[in-house]
Amino acid sequence: MTDTTLAPVTARVTVEGADLLLLAGVNDANLVELAKLSGARIALRGDSLAITGDADAVARAEGIATALVTMAREGRVVTADDVLRLSLIDRPNDAPGATAGSLVVPGARRGVQAKTPGQAEYLKMIGQHDIVVGIGPAGTGKTYLAVAAAVDALMRKRVRRIVLARPAVEAGESLGFLPGDMQAKIDPYLRPLYDALDDLIPVDRIQKLIETRTIEVAPLAFMRGRTLGDSFVILDEAQNATGLQMKMFLTRLGVNSKIVITGDKTQVDLPRGEESGLTQVERILRGIEGIGFHYFTDADVVRHRLVRDIIRAYSADEASA
Repeated sequence: MTDTTLAPVTARVTVEGADLLLLAGVNDANLVELAKLSGARIALRGDSLAITGDADAVARAEGIATALVTMAREGRVVTADDVLRLSLIDRPNDAPGATAGSLVVPGARRGVQAKTPGQAEYLKMIGQHDIVVGIGPAGTGKTYLAVAAAVDALMRKRVRRIVLARPAVEAGESLGFLPGDMQAKIDPYLRPLYDALDDLIPVDRIQKLIETRTIEVAPLAFMRGRTLGDSFVILDEAQNATGLQMKMFLTRLGVNSKIVITGDKTQVDLPRGEESGLTQVERILRGIEGIGFHYFTDADVVRHRLVRDIIRAYSADEASA
């Protein structure tokens, strides 16, 4: 009796209406990645993708391929990293489309598109809550998406200003004496926030917005004693804020304002024994109406694929310690 349980099966996914170059990638890199991740053979034949292999491999590849075709039909650039991200999602077809989790920022250089369901949910939460706490590993878009949402709110005149803050804490090393005036001394700590702005708004316009204090980038300590009304306020690297600093920051919230707090609990640079303000708010503010907590995972990493592997390696090492 012949065992047919391992007989290969073939599924076809139509590519009609899709840009085939976007779909396949340079030198068919996307299809090669899909084959490697799923274990199925992938071939682009005419107006369909032929997927051949055992039933499980074909099922995995078919869901990812369908999502990739949708992206290519929408004119979105598809990369091998997108294939990898889709492979980490239980239901690839649930990945955000061109309109889900997207911001078309008026006057900005380009629109902002959520690349994972987690990112789309984060943007949705920012729209629905006055205070949002985004927690997760590096490279998940916590800060970039928050800045994009802030710029969108400013350009649509929903707020009058943006305030971006960061604790001025050295990351495990002493930088020593920094020359220059106060702004020159604090700029290195705030550079990641400027980088996010630079990607969204032309440099000359950013400078004008900063000069008129429509956009303010400052260390967390500078927030004391202020009331921030009609503002979109972001606290980045919140894991390096102390409990007292976090309380001070949260109580700056004024009328018609929104606060987004971002941080990574695995990268705390506070002195040993000092509780992070991020873990404190996670413990004592949960359940308060109007405050939302969103957790990113390594499946939301949108930097180089090695960042995801590095995060997993460190997590595994810490778990075994």
